[in-house]
Amino acid sequence: MKELRLIVSLLFIVVAFSGFWSGKSPKEIKEDNRKERVERLKTNNETLQLLYKYAPEAKNMILNSYGYATFSNTGVSLVLFSAEGGKGVAHDNKTGMYTYMNMASGGVGLGLGVKEFRAVFLFKDKKAYDSFVNNGWEANAQADVAAKYDESGGAFGAAETVASGVRLYKLTQNGLALQATIQGTKYWKDKELNKN
Repeated sequence: MKELRLIVSLLFIVVAFSGFWSGKSPKEIKEDNRKERVERLKTNNETLQLLYKYAPEAKNMILNSYGYATFSNTGVSLVLFSAEGGKGVAHDNKTGMYTYMNMASGGVGLGLGVKEFRAVFLFKDKKAYDSFVNNGWEANAQADVAAKYDESGGAFGAAETVASGVRLYKLTQNGLALQATIQGTKYWKDKELNKN
């Protein structure tokens, strides 16, 4: 009986925070979605500028890639549990089209605090890009990014291969992350924002 009450309580919380009972009209929801798209594209541009600041070679890598995706993430660690949530966009360099996406992950480990970071994925070809965008993607491995700095602060080889045809840059407020842990992270399309 306790398990049933817990399940019902969790379902209620999920529905309550999903906007199901938001009381907004379809017109208001459409306007909110438009504002969210604009905000995500702004964050995408900020993320790219931050990347180019710390890894100037990334600009050519992105231009030569089939496409890329940027995510802005917030991670919270509470003693033994950690969770990350974020949002972003994927960009097809061939068509110029954007796809709005979400990400989430959870884990177990010691820690306390909140951290913000940005992630930039580069896709070598259409197959890698389409798989990430259309099927969603789950990272089950940990990628350690060893960013090497020269005397002027530039970075070399800071993008790490995390899957076939997929490379990752992970940035913090202080620059390129020395360790890009993406284990247990799920990426998927935002159905609402991708509606026409």
